[in-house]
Amino acid sequence: MLEIKNLKASVNKKKILNGLNLSIKSGEVHAIMGPNGSGKSTLANVLTGKNGYEISGEINFKGENLKKIAVEKRSQKGIFLAFQYPLEIPGVSTNNFLKSSLNSVRKANGLEELDTISFLKLVKKKSLELGIDQSILSRQLNVGFSGGEKKKNEILQMKILDPIFSILDETDSGLDIDALKIVAKGVNSSRDSKKSFLVITHYQRLLDYIKPDFVHVLSEGKIIKTGCSELAEELEKTGYKKLN
Repeated sequence: MLEIKNLKASVNKKKILNGLNLSIKSGEVHAIMGPNGSGKSTLANVLTGKNGYEISGEINFKGENLKKIAVEKRSQKGIFLAFQYPLEIPGVSTNNFLKSSLNSVRKANGLEELDTISFLKLVKKKSLELGIDQSILSRQLNVGFSGGEKKKNEILQMKILDPIFSILDETDSGLDIDALKIVAKGVNSSRDSKKSFLVITHYQRLLDYIKPDFVHVLSEGKIIKTGCSELAEELEKTGYKKLN
């Protein structure tokens, strides 16, 4: 699914990623943990094509050089990012945003676009599955939403777009236990042999609900340790300093 070799990234000549290597196979869930400033969000931004980074190294997605693929094409090929801080977009309803996003992906993949009735049936089904209040769908995208509502909306987008590779960039940040369970449910109900996930988090508590196949520790732009879910429990007890 994803093969990263010697990835380096910098902004304004400040080095952030320093030779990162990572391999994710189809069907796997990987978690990345690490202290502030270690490069976790930069990795997510680079994978999804955010501008402003100077990049070297290899990033191959399903055998293609990801660096040569435009941002919107990455989404159409099945890459999804749940933001740490979802943006508010005044004047655009959540329903219209979701419908336009889904139909853009479907059109790019040679599928027929959904009409309004078919879309509303789909979004109702997915929101009920996740236990999300459907009233947010008629509101402006993320405008006036609580932090939890914004994160739930990100997971609803993921369920509707049905990507093959999802990146969750600290989606659990600031969530209460009920919202945390919705995030975890969205991931767990989507897991299958053809989809992969990269879960970026500070805390072990999310990994109580999403059991990763691998846990990686990122420090100073490199992965310095890899283990199973028990590694997250160890970090919760000892912190990161003992690993450096």
